[in-house]
Amino acid sequence: MARIIEGERRIIKMSVDDIISIVQEYQNVTRNSCCYEHTRELLAKADFYLPED
Repeated sequence: MARIIEGERRIIKMSVDDIISIVQEYQNVTRNSCCYEHTRELLAKADFYLPED
């Protein structure tokens, strides 16, 4: 689970499972992308969520 660490800057510490989840979501969102611009458009519309501790 992701953990937010407060300090001078806000940092999110993520587990290996969190990273794998984000990569899988990225792959699902960009699966049918044809080019860089299309990928950026798809990602701009997508929401990625991580559960917090």
